[in-house]
Amino acid sequence: MDSAFTLSIDWLAFTALASTPQAAMRMLGGDWSKAKGGFRGYPLSWIRSDGLHGVGKLGTNAPRRPNEIHVDLSGGLVSALTLGQISELLKWVHAQQGHVTRIDCALDDRSGTVPVATVREAVLAGQCVTRAAQVRHIASNLTHGSGASTGETMYFGSPQSQTLLHIYDKRLELQSKERENWQDYGVRWELELKKDRAEQCARALACLEEADWKEFVVGLLRSYVDFRQITKETEDEDRYRAPVLEWYALLTEGFQKGRLVSEKQVQTLHDVKRESPSQSRCSAPSSCPSARGLFGLYRRSEVS
Repeated sequence: MDSAFTLSIDWLAFTALASTPQAAMRMLGGDWSKAKGGFRGYPLSWIRSDGLHGVGKLGTNAPRRPNEIHVDLSGGLVSALTLGQISELLKWVHAQQGHVTRIDCALDDRSGTVPVATVREAVLAGQCVTRAAQVRHIASNLTHGSGASTGETMYFGSPQSQTLLHIYDKRLELQSKERENWQDYGVRWELELKKDRAEQCARALACLEEADWKEFVVGLLRSYVDFRQITKETEDEDRYRAPVLEWYALLTEGFQKGRLVSEKQVQTLHDVKRESPSQSRCSAPSSCPSARGLFGLYRRSEVS
C-alpha cells in the first residue's frame, strides 16, 4: 500500500421495489445459484459465493410485495468493487425505487499509528465526546480452535443503533484467520450505518465525486465521536469547544488524505449503461451539494 490511511466499503444491503432477481443479478455480476430456503422472510432466494471470504444473498417473492427484492453483500464481495462501481450500484438502487438498509464504511489506519489502547485510555479519562448511548470495551477475542487473539475492540453504540462504530485491530483479526495479506492492515475504524442513516449516507455517496467520499465519511465519524482535551469534570457547555486531541486530529486528517481502495478487484459490474440524469434521483455531479454541504444535511437530520 502506498498510503497508511484508506477508505473502503465493507458491507452493503439494499431493497429495490421495482426490479427483478434477474436484473439485480445481472447488475451485480458473478455466478448466482438458487438456494433451497428463503432469506430474511422472502420465500425465494439466490446466493453468490466466489471463494473470496464473502457471500451475496438475494431474496424475493414476498406475498404482499412479489416484485420486491432484497440483497445483502458482505465484505468479501463489496470491498472488491471499485468505488466508482459502488456509486453506479447506489444510483441503480435508487432508480429501482429502492433504498439502502445498511452500509459499512471502513477507515483503515494501516500503520497502526493509533492503537486501540489509546482510544480506550481516552474514554476512561473522560476525553470522549460522543452521540452513542453506550461505549463498550472487549479486552480480547479468542479464535475458536486455534485460540489466537484478535485483540481488544471498542464499540460506540449498540447493535440496535442506526450508527455503530467498531474500532479494532484488523491485522490481528486477519492473522488469526490465517489470511495471506494480514500484514497490509492495522487498526480499523468501521462505521456501520443502518436504516435511515444508511440511506442518507448512500444518497450522499451516489451524488459525490469519489474524491469527496473521504471528507464526507470522516465528517460522519467526527460527528459521532470526538476526542478532546477535556476531563470527566469538564462542564457540558465546554466539552464541544475544547481543542481536539492531537492524535485524533492527525488520524482524521490522515484519513481525509488517504486512498480510496477496493481490496481485490475480481468481478466487475457489467451489462450496465451509465444512467442519464433523468434516470437517477441524483442528477449530474455538478448539481449535487458539496461533501461539506451533504454532511451538514446528514448531521442536522440526526437524533440522539
